[in-house]
Amino acid sequence: MRLRKTTVAAIASLLAVTALAGCNRGSDDKAGTSGKVGIDLPRSDSDFWNSYNNYIEKGVKAGEVSALPRTNSQNDIGKLVANVQTFTDQGAKAIVMAPQDTGAIASTLDKLAGKNIPVISVDTRPDKGKVYMVVRADNKAYGANACDYLGKQLGGKGKVVEFEGALDSINGRDRSEAFADCMKTKYPAIKVIALATDWKGDVASAKLQTTLASDPDINGIYMQAGGVFLQPTLALLEQKHLLKPPGTPGHITIISNDGIPDEFKAIKAGQIDATISQPADLYAKYALYYAKAALAGQTFKPGPTDHNSTIVSIPNGLEDQLPAPLVTKDNVDDPTLWANQLGKS
Repeated sequence: MRLRKTTVAAIASLLAVTALAGCNRGSDDKAGTSGKVGIDLPRSDSDFWNSYNNYIEKGVKAGEVSALPRTNSQNDIGKLVANVQTFTDQGAKAIVMAPQDTGAIASTLDKLAGKNIPVISVDTRPDKGKVYMVVRADNKAYGANACDYLGKQLGGKGKVVEFEGALDSINGRDRSEAFADCMKTKYPAIKVIALATDWKGDVASAKLQTTLASDPDINGIYMQAGGVFLQPTLALLEQKHLLKPPGTPGHITIISNDGIPDEFKAIKAGQIDATISQPADLYAKYALYYAKAALAGQTFKPGPTDHNSTIVSIPNGLEDQLPAPLVTKDNVDDPTLWANQLGKS
């Protein structure tokens, strides 16, 4: 009898220690690693998200997780909600999503939490609703860094057009607010013309054409998403003979966000000046990493990670803020940038 009580006590003690374990490498508990993962793609009209999908596919094929057939919500919150219901009907034990409308997903997240289905949100941070982990870069830094780059390149003077992402998205709000705050504080002599775009390239192009007619002295552009804004913008500027090389009279300094191959080509061709590289490869890698960790019951806490990022607390969970480097002609050929690794084994 004494032996049985001692054994039970020892097991209880071990379980307590295990429950408390957890760090930014995750705990070592492997229980529950089996289970299907539902993965919803947010859209397919962006080179960035198509690249993310390719990295997800590679990870799934490599056996990082056992995934259900992927869905694509096509930038439609209603479709995302329906896709999530399909995943739960199919027995998903964890879900990876990238809700573009970050304010409208809360009720769905609450339902998933009630079913003990952990959610990993990629690139976007839901305004409300429990998440296991948000895999994202610091989007306020995107806006601030773009502001600093333009401010310095323009010598603190001029007119800048900003293509705002949708403001119902935390990313659009973070980038827009940080860009505006930085310009107001550090470069008050630069006039910012903010154009609402809803992340649509044709809307951005049409509004830019109107703006160029009223303000022909525009000398800077900030594109919050190169994947949707780059080609329409370049086509319009070329049509108007405004694509002039850096360092020449009339050059419009352009900085973008995404870090896709086409942006790199445009930098090399002197069509744009810089971009901030969103890590599509790391978004996919750590989306699957945290899905697997969630299935295993692993826990994490705020602080630096072993993959050069920082986990921060958010009101509804945790966020792993991955690095997003500035890319210019000086480092556009850096082989470590994900856009330079595409097509390589």
